[in-house]
Amino acid sequence: MSTIVPSLNTTGPFAAQVESKGTLKFQNLLTGLFFFLGLLCSGLPWNSLHAQTENRPNIVVILSDDQAWGDLSVNGNVDISTPRIDSLARTGATVDRFFVSPVCSPTRAEFLTGRYFGRTGVSGVSEGKERLNLDETTIAQIFKSAGYATGAFGKWHNGTQHPYHPNARGFEEFYGFCSGHWGHYFDTEMDHNGEIVRGNGFIADDLTDHAVSFIEQNQKRPFFCYIPYNLPHSPMQVPDRFYAKFDGATIHQQSVRPKEDDPINTRAALAMCENIDWNVGRVLDKLESLGLAENTIVVYFSDNGPSHWRWNGGMKGKKGSLDEGGVRVPFFIRWPNHVTAGLKIPQIAGAIDLLPTLTDLAKVPLTASKPLDGRSLKPLLIEHGARPADWPEREIISMQAGGKKTQLSVRSQGFRLDAAGALYDMEADPGQTRNVAGAHFAEVNRLKAVAAQFASELPRTFGSDAPRPYPVGYATTTQLPARDGVAHGTIQRSAKAPNCSYFTHWTSLSDRITWDIEVGEKATYEAQIYYTCKAENIGAELELSFGDAELNPASIKIHKTVTDVHDPAPYGPEKDRSPRAQESDVKDFKPLVVGNISLPAESGQLVLRALKIPGKEAIEVRYVILKKTGA
Repeated sequence: MSTIVPSLNTTGPFAAQVESKGTLKFQNLLTGLFFFLGLLCSGLPWNSLHAQTENRPNIVVILSDDQAWGDLSVNGNVDISTPRIDSLARTGATVDRFFVSPVCSPTRAEFLTGRYFGRTGVSGVSEGKERLNLDETTIAQIFKSAGYATGAFGKWHNGTQHPYHPNARGFEEFYGFCSGHWGHYFDTEMDHNGEIVRGNGFIADDLTDHAVSFIEQNQKRPFFCYIPYNLPHSPMQVPDRFYAKFDGATIHQQSVRPKEDDPINTRAALAMCENIDWNVGRVLDKLESLGLAENTIVVYFSDNGPSHWRWNGGMKGKKGSLDEGGVRVPFFIRWPNHVTAGLKIPQIAGAIDLLPTLTDLAKVPLTASKPLDGRSLKPLLIEHGARPADWPEREIISMQAGGKKTQLSVRSQGFRLDAAGALYDMEADPGQTRNVAGAHFAEVNRLKAVAAQFASELPRTFGSDAPRPYPVGYATTTQLPARDGVAHGTIQRSAKAPNCSYFTHWTSLSDRITWDIEVGEKATYEAQIYYTCKAENIGAELELSFGDAELNPASIKIHKTVTDVHDPAPYGPEKDRSPRAQESDVKDFKPLVVGNISLPAESGQLVLRALKIPGKEAIEVRYVILKKTGA
């Protein structure tokens, strides 16, 4: 019997959760308490739960990034061949109208929680808005509490620092990156359980290597393996053996806005999708070779529509849009001898349904701390497809935080009400070419009422710029990337998008870089700066302080003079198949130990400034790393 633990009155973004120093620890304690209560409410004793894990199915969830519904041969794309992903449709079920969010981290939040992302603290993709509130229960925490081994391999994008890091959200093993964009896909910088390491080869192949290793290591116990690939998200990089087929090839199908199609970008995207297909095949082959295929549920979907215009089944909209093309994605689920092979499900569903569906299929206690928005799809999957009369009418909400006003679109089984109030008959007009609001006043009013009710339930701070400090000290190592910092004065980012950028052009003593942080534990931390420095700039004297040392002489501060040249060449764009628009180039930054700094358990600003700049500029900065050394 599944149990939902009643919600506490702790909703709202992190800004409302940091009113006292101990709030983060309290939230972690609450999460553990929810698990325990849920297990008790399930009526199953501990020894019974342990015994049941032996027969429970394994779970593999594969999530692609910026892959359109139309980027698969099974969906009619004649320019691509994706036989291994297509096989999931043939041997499993297809949810034909499956909806996600229009951008990356919101979809991930909905998958992880079974709740619309607007309720979870997530409202954007960078500057801290991608973080999932700590009082949310994740699907990984639920499966881990049920005895599953849990691992994630790829793009996380729901928080970097503990307790937002995947290792703190239920994943025992993590290998990948926590940002939204990455600037280079070969031998790239990666995060392995909180430590910075160097990857091996092309990023999707590398992630798959780690995922299949995790499967091998845990083949004797049930496992939950999450593989969020970062393809075909830009930069458009892919190994030669996948690109060769598309290099200069004619693209036979076009988008609904053909004048805006970019054939060069499309060729690269399709090549990247064929690489995903090859890697999906590697996962499926590993399950088969280990004798695990029949007892493993495999799920495949994408996080939003395509980032560039290309063929997408005639749908209107792309990534960032609330129209069908921005939020409808491929979805397949395979579980041999359980899910009906070749089944095509017409009922609408979405990312919010995955947590209740997978826990229901696996008979795992649903120890969620808050009410879910999703519903289990098990009746559609297992019982040979529920009849429409047996499946209650529902709506799927798509939303986008847009400044002062949240944009909402509502999808029913037959209609879509867009953010401007236009109504489209999605069965007669799937391309959304004719507004039929005038002929369906009742449906317009009904869907507007659904949207209004949902909007009234959103936290008042959703989409706002309310401060959310970055936590420090909740793990041995805390990464504070340039992405999460603020540049002052002449300092610039290496690219407009913060995600994988670094700080450069540090030319003035009045310049500084700040991070708003909340220190969870009073302790001494070894501070490192990942830096570059040209020979002519050697001798720059740096000061790292907690509290602005220039304004407050009593602030905590340490100093370091840069004595070693480290001037690596930038790289990344030379591997692009089409020109990048937003990702930064990358450099191999070197750690510089600044010294030990004692930080109190309170909120404040970590400030990096230069006391001396003997050359034209000081250093370039990729990270500040704080490693706990003692109380």
